[in-house]
Amino acid sequence: MPAILVRPRAALSVWSCLALTACRGQAPAQTAAQQAPGGPPTIEVVRVVEQPLDVTLSLPGELNPHQSVALFARVSGFVKTIRVDRGSQVRTGESIAVLEAPELVAQRSEAQSKLQAAEAQLGSVRSKAEADASTYDRLKAAAATPGVVAGNDLVVAQKAVEANQAQIAAAQQTVEAVRQALNSIRDVEGYLRITAPFSGVVTERNVHPGALVGPGTATPIVRIVDSHRLRLVVPVPESYTAGVKAGAVLSFSVAAYPAQTFSGTVSRIAQTIEVGTRTMAVELEVNNAAARLSPGTFCQVRWPVRRTSPSLLVPRGSIASTTGRTFVIRVRGGRTEWVDVKTGLASGTLVEVFGDLRPGDEVASRGTDEIRAGMPVVVKQTKAA
Repeated sequence: MPAILVRPRAALSVWSCLALTACRGQAPAQTAAQQAPGGPPTIEVVRVVEQPLDVTLSLPGELNPHQSVALFARVSGFVKTIRVDRGSQVRTGESIAVLEAPELVAQRSEAQSKLQAAEAQLGSVRSKAEADASTYDRLKAAAATPGVVAGNDLVVAQKAVEANQAQIAAAQQTVEAVRQALNSIRDVEGYLRITAPFSGVVTERNVHPGALVGPGTATPIVRIVDSHRLRLVVPVPESYTAGVKAGAVLSFSVAAYPAQTFSGTVSRIAQTIEVGTRTMAVELEVNNAAARLSPGTFCQVRWPVRRTSPSLLVPRGSIASTTGRTFVIRVRGGRTEWVDVKTGLASGTLVEVFGDLRPGDEVASRGTDEIRAGMPVVVKQTKAA
């Protein structure tokens, strides 16, 4: 048989045609394999855990003085002297300022003169009463002898004695009324001396000697605060008020001492929720004997939150959200369910949830709305968070 000679280029073309024919024959088989329907998707699940919740939050608070007072003038007058200034330390009863009101001096002198006149009138009435009483006693003794004293004279003397007693009572009331008026003026004069109602520090001074002050003045003469003890007021959100107990010691920090921690004791609880802010005011008593903390300072308080019963928790990634809906995907009997939940506090990598869940329920470790409700799935357990 004669040999067939094939040129190299022609041989290459033949082999290319054969290879192309073979590839075309295999392509439909591969496409069918990719498009073939597969089994249910596999998702990773975790179990809902139940455990006591004990977390610590950082809540803002404000330091207020234990006592604070603005001192005003109770009577109109001019400032004669003022002995303190901003930053001055004062003690209880210490003189702050002295006022002068010349009209009060005149009123006191007038009241003293009236008192003297009333006392003199009382003395005159008493002298007359004593004389009339002596006359009546002599007439009464003489009347023991018949015919010596007329009966009418004895009656007149007796009536005079009774009238004198009434005049004495009236004069005594007049004296007492004038004396009370004088004491009232003296009390008003006492208001000319302004004293500190408690020990503290002067934080504000608004007048100087010669200034006219009075009850109608809107600006106080001075303001005094007691900063040895402070009130740390914490507006606690409504959801964190359970378990608040008086006597608990809490720590807090301030911006002035970023590396230090201070403490206070829960001493006063409002026991009512403010409607506007949905918070309850809680006061901590803070000892500030060293005067390191200043009233008005903002603080960050470490606030413990403890539930009265164990809580249900799931990993953060298990919670999915859509418009108007927050849910987790529970797997039961190989199918998915969307369970609406409300989230609470976070404890590490877990989040507190409230809804139709039970401890041990299997939920998707990654919540997403791509996993539709009612979808058949194959579960794969993952390590609990």
